[in-house]
Amino acid sequence: MLVIGLQGSPRKKGNTNFLLSTFMTAAQQLGARTQVIDVTRKKIIPCKEYTVCEKKGYCPIEDDVRDEIYPLLREAELVVVATPIFFYNMTAQLKAVVDRCQTFWARKYKLKLKDPGADMRRGFLLAVGATKGKNLFEGLNLTTQYFFDAIWAEFDGSLTYRGMEGPKDMAAHPAVLKEVAEAAERLLKPFQKRKKVLFACRENACRSQMASAFAQYLAGDKLDVSNGGSDPAEKINPDMVKVMHEKGIDMGFRNPRALEEAIANDTPELIITMGCREQCPLVPGARFAEWDLPDPAGQSIDFMRDVRDEIEKKVTDLINEIR
Repeated sequence: MLVIGLQGSPRKKGNTNFLLSTFMTAAQQLGARTQVIDVTRKKIIPCKEYTVCEKKGYCPIEDDVRDEIYPLLREAELVVVATPIFFYNMTAQLKAVVDRCQTFWARKYKLKLKDPGADMRRGFLLAVGATKGKNLFEGLNLTTQYFFDAIWAEFDGSLTYRGMEGPKDMAAHPAVLKEVAEAAERLLKPFQKRKKVLFACRENACRSQMASAFAQYLAGDKLDVSNGGSDPAEKINPDMVKVMHEKGIDMGFRNPRALEEAIANDTPELIITMGCREQCPLVPGARFAEWDLPDPAGQSIDFMRDVRDEIEKKVTDLINEIR
C-alpha cells in the first residue's frame, strides 16, 4: 500500500517536517510504501476557476498538481496532511493544492463517478501551532475534512500540537514518538492482512487497468492490488475509460507503468497475466495465473465492453475463491 504525505511547511527542518518524517518512518516499519510531497517546492498554480473540471472532470492547468499530485492522491490508500498553522488554517501552498482538488469533487458529485479505491482510502491530519488558543485548529479541521471528502478519503483522525514555537520544540515533546507510532499502527492495521495481487498485460492501458479497478472496487478490503505492463503505453486507453465510466467507475489520473516498477514497489503473492506471461519477471514465492483475454486496443467500443464484462466476471470469481 502507498502512504502519501503532503508536507505544507516552507521550513525544511521544522516541527512539521519532524512530525511527518516520524509518521512516515513508522509507516515504513509497518510495511507501507511512502512518499512525501513537499508542496512548497512544487510548481503549483492556484485555481483559476475555469470551471472546466465541473463540466468535463479534468483541470486544464499544466503544473505539478495535475501531472504528479493528482495521480498520487488517486493511488494512495492513506493520505497524511501535515502543516503548521498560518492564521488558523493550513499554509497557502497547501491550500492551493486543496483548491485544485475541486477536480476530484466534480468527478465525484457532478459526474457521479466512484473512485475504485474509495472504500479503503483514509485521511489523517498532523498539525502544529505556536499559540495555545482553544480554537487554534478549528479552521484547519474543517478545510481538511472537506478536502478528504473530495478525494474519496475518510477523515480518520489527527494529531495536533499547541505551543510549538521554536523549530525543535516538536522533537522535544515527551509523547510525540509514542503517539505517532500508535496512530500509524491503528491506521495501517486494516491493510496488513490483504492478499497482494498484480494484474499484468502488455501495455497496462486496458485489461490490467480494468482488472485492478474492479478488484479495488469489489474487494479493496481483501485485496492489495497493483498493475503493470511488459511494454507500457504512454497513456491509458480512452475507450477503456469510457466503458468503465458506464459502470460508474472512475479511471481518471491513472498512468501505465512497467511491470518491474510495479513489482519493485510491492512484491505480489499472485500475478495474473493477460497475454504477457513470457515477459513477466520471475518473482520468488509468487503464484502465476493466465487469463486468456484478447487485447481490445484498436477494436470497436463494443469489443471493449465485452472484454470489460469478462474481466469483471473473472475478478468476481477470483474474489469468491479467495474468500
